[in-house]
Amino acid sequence: MLKYETVDYDKENNALVILDQTKLPGEISYISLTDTEDIREAIYLLKVRGAPAIGVAAAFGLAAVSKRIEANTPEVFFEELNKRKEIINAARPTAVNLSWALERMMRVCENELPRAREAGAEGISCLTECLVKEALRMKEEDIAVCRKIGENGLTLLKQGDGILTHCNAGGLATCRYGTATAPVYIGQEQGYDFHVYADETRPLLQGARLTAFELQAAGVDVTLLCDNMAASLMVKGKIQAVLVGCDRVAANGDTANKIGTSGVAILANYYHIPFYVCAPFSTIDFQTETGKDIPIEERNADEVTTLWYKEKMTADGVKVYNPAFDVTDHSLITAFITERGIIAPDDLKKMDV
Repeated sequence: MLKYETVDYDKENNALVILDQTKLPGEISYISLTDTEDIREAIYLLKVRGAPAIGVAAAFGLAAVSKRIEANTPEVFFEELNKRKEIINAARPTAVNLSWALERMMRVCENELPRAREAGAEGISCLTECLVKEALRMKEEDIAVCRKIGENGLTLLKQGDGILTHCNAGGLATCRYGTATAPVYIGQEQGYDFHVYADETRPLLQGARLTAFELQAAGVDVTLLCDNMAASLMVKGKIQAVLVGCDRVAANGDTANKIGTSGVAILANYYHIPFYVCAPFSTIDFQTETGKDIPIEERNADEVTTLWYKEKMTADGVKVYNPAFDVTDHSLITAFITERGIIAPDDLKKMDV
């Protein structure tokens, strides 16, 4: 397992601490954040990324900024906290864990308001402490959830399987284990040997920069490939399963994940390879009916034309289409691997609890 913490909370300085993933794999660099706008920007710029990690980071971030709110009553404090929550929530519209985590934090705070009123001068301090405790609880829950996803996913795999993954749904995208990589890491603990093939994942190269980096660091047999090379592996029988993470699942099973995932699912379907989505149950958004209702984030053209090149690689004036995600139709998904078990897309609605 990667030895570095992805997301943490500095209790001494009341700050969100994140491993800056934009610097990987070349540099291990941590950032300490306390300002609302800085936290929003770090999430938007993918300094912290991956749906579960974003959720925990947002929770720690809200706890950190709560310590700096000046208010004379718990009610005013709650109003100011909600304003900061909305700013952070605007960072990434597709990842449901972001809004889920922030809303959970606000509910905890709201539930504590009556006791805060009774506490008098110490009331606001009581609220900030309950926020810190809730965020720490969310981190521990994420670790436990990811481990359970790994245990459940491992039951679908065999010794020596070739596994294809897309983007980074590894330990760097969560607080530990990852989602799509969790079965690999749990398998490694139990003596399994897998060969993982990591899609490069353009345009931001999370597969190349992050997945290949963390798997290699953990001693997993990993091979990097460009996104358009997956079919050539599948036709040779090198891939026995596809494991991906996701940022949001609609009620019918349509799934939003990093751009390119839908194409991988279509290939897997053609070559009769099981396609599994590994995700915490919290990623399932029962308020969103189908994939058509999932907002898709569009990002800056520079990520395609400039970011990874010494010189701009397109002519001036060329238009760029740069969606961060695509939606995989539920009919292409073999099953969802969650902490609650392995769920067929058609069975999701039965678990809306």
